[in-house]
Amino acid sequence: MNFDPGTLLITIVVLLFSLSVHESAHAWTADLLGDPTGRYLGRVTLNPLMHIDPIGTVLFPILGLLSGGVIFGWAKPVSVNTLNLKNPKKDHLLIAAAGPLSNVILAVVFLIGLKMISFLGLSLVRQEHAIILPLFELCRMGLLLNVVLAVFNLIPIPPLDGSWILSGILPDNLSLLMDRIRPYSFVLLILFLVSGVFSSILNPILGLVFYLAF
Repeated sequence: MNFDPGTLLITIVVLLFSLSVHESAHAWTADLLGDPTGRYLGRVTLNPLMHIDPIGTVLFPILGLLSGGVIFGWAKPVSVNTLNLKNPKKDHLLIAAAGPLSNVILAVVFLIGLKMISFLGLSLVRQEHAIILPLFELCRMGLLLNVVLAVFNLIPIPPLDGSWILSGILPDNLSLLMDRIRPYSFVLLILFLVSGVFSSILNPILGLVFYLAF
C-alpha cells in the first residue's frame, strides 16, 4: 500500500477506534457475565489511551506500514477474573468471541457506508470531491482493517482470541494443550505470519468482501 498523509491519518484513526471497540467489547461482555475487572480498570471505553499495547498497537502497525503490507495489530488484553464467572469455560469463550464479533459488526457498518456512497455516485469519488472522497476512504479503510482484525484475532494461537475460543470448545484435556504452547506463542505467531499462511487465509476473504463492496 502507498499511503499519502491523509490516508495515513485516516488509517491510524480507524485502527485505534477499531481496537478500542474490540477491547471494550471484551470488557463489557465480561462485566455483563459477572466479572467487573475490566470495568474497574477503565477498559469499557473508546479512549484508545486505555487500550494501547506497545507491540501490538505501535510496533506491528509500523512494521506493516514500512513493509508496504496491510496495517494491523492488537491492543492491551483485557484482564478477566474467571472466579467471578458462573460458567468460566463457556463465559470466557463468549468474552473472547466478543472482540472479533465487534470487528465484524464494524465491518458491516463500513460496508453499508461504502454502498451508500456508491449509491450517491462513485463519480464524485473519482473527481476527488472534498467531502465524499474522505468519507469513501474512511469506509474503505474501516472495512479493510476490521476484516483483517477479525480474521487475525481468530487465529488459535495464544494470546489471540481464537486460542480462548478454541479452549472453550475443546474438551478439558485437549484445552490444556493451549496452556502448554503459551510460552512459545509469540514465536509461533511470527512464524504464522511470515510463512504466508495468514495471507493465504486472509486474501480470499478480503477478495470476497471487496467484491461485495464494489
